[in-house]
Amino acid sequence: MIYPIVIYGNPVLKKIALPVPKDYPNLEQLISDMFQTLEKADGVGLAAPQIGLSLRLFVVDLHLMADEIPSLATFKKAFINARITSYSDDDSIREEGCLSIPGISESVRRPNSITINYYDENWDEKTETFSGYVARAIQHEYDHIDGHVFVDKVSLIRRQMLSSKLSAITKGKFNCRYKFKM
Repeated sequence: MIYPIVIYGNPVLKKIALPVPKDYPNLEQLISDMFQTLEKADGVGLAAPQIGLSLRLFVVDLHLMADEIPSLATFKKAFINARITSYSDDDSIREEGCLSIPGISESVRRPNSITINYYDENWDEKTETFSGYVARAIQHEYDHIDGHVFVDKVSLIRRQMLSSKLSAITKGKFNCRYKFKM
C-alpha cells in the first residue's frame, strides 16, 4: 500500500512519537508499505509521522544515492524505537530536503557520525555507528520521530526568509508528484 505523505503544517509532524509496542499489529506489512511509499516518492528516508502515524519508526533506503556514493546501493534498513546515544564532535553542512516539505531545500549542519540503538524489523536489538551521508539521513528521520523537521535546524534568518514559502505549503500551494495529505 502506498501511503500519502503528510505535509508540513500537519500537527503529527510536531509531536514526539510514541514507542512501537512489540505486538503492534501488522508491523511487518507497515514497514513494507513504508518502503514502497518511499520508493514511489523517490525519497531516501521516511518516518511514521510522515504517513500520519505517531510511532517511533522510520525507514532509510539509500540506493538512490549510489551514483554519488556506490557503497550506498544496498543500504536499506528499518529503525524501530531508535535512540541516538552519541554524536561526533565534528560536523558538516549539506543541503537537505524533505518529502513533507515539497519544493524547499536548505543547508543543514549535522554531526558527521552517530551511534544509534534500535530494533530492526525482526525485533533484533542493534547498536551501530554510522557516518557521512548515512548518519545524516538517519538524523533527518530521527528528527521526525522527535517532532522536528529539517527547517527547524536552519538559522533564524533563513527560517524568516522561508516563512512565506512554508506558509504557502500549509495552505496547499505547492507541487509534488506523489500522494499527499494536509
